Amino acid sequence: MSAPLFLVDSLPAGSSYTLDGPEGHHAATVQRLRVGEALILADGRGGTARAEVTAVGRGSVEVMVSAVGQEPAADPRLVVVQGIAKGDRGELAVQAMTEVGVDEILPWAASRSVAQWRGDRGVKARDKWTATAREAAKQARRSWLPVVTGDPDCSTKRVADRIAGAAAAFVLHEEATERLSTAALPEQGDIVLVVGPEGGISDAELETFREAGATPVRLGTAVLRTSTAGVAALAVLNSRLTRW
Repeated sequence: MSAPLFLVDSLPAGSSYTLDGPEGHHAATVQRLRVGEALILADGRGGTARAEVTAVGRGSVEVMVSAVGQEPAADPRLVVVQGIAKGDRGELAVQAMTEVGVDEILPWAASRSVAQWRGDRGVKARDKWTATAREAAKQARRSWLPVVTGDPDCSTKRVADRIAGAAAAFVLHEEATERLSTAALPEQGDIVLVVGPEGGISDAELETFREAGATPVRLGTAVLRTSTAGVAALAVLNSRLTRW
């Protein structure tokens, strides 16, 4: 089994380091790491440090760093505009998309989104997506944390602006004739993928995204849930971009 990963604000400057706080508690109390076991420290920005536990305290572990590395940022970047969904479907989507390599997630207040993220509720909901992405990144041993960006209730116009500035953009739509598996992909820049909420994407929204430069695409004959469509599309893109 691969060494567990723990997130830190910055990598150790020397060969010894104390992992404390919530991550130290998780290492010492939850995972119960022991002297001699290996772990990875990551700053969420591509930097990693491989280390070995030298001592275990109450809520902290002492480690000896053996190697430090830096993974370059992904290019092209995979950006998913995720329609806000009701219940825990949005969080399920964020978790799975993080595990398969999404680089950025933008919550979108689509016209058919049942849940509404306004005011403090929106801030708390977006923060929950951020926390979900963080935990999923640790589970997947990712050195780069995906970022959750935009306003909690990002409008269709804001999404269109983002599409216009991307290297390529695709809208998952069940009536599209072009397939994501054969669509032209750029060699660098942002690839924006739009996933609608449970009720789908309205004709007006689809036309707005078309005018901004997005191409409607489909994955196959089945209509996927909002919590799984983005994951399936990312899998296709990962394979085509040789990230997998």
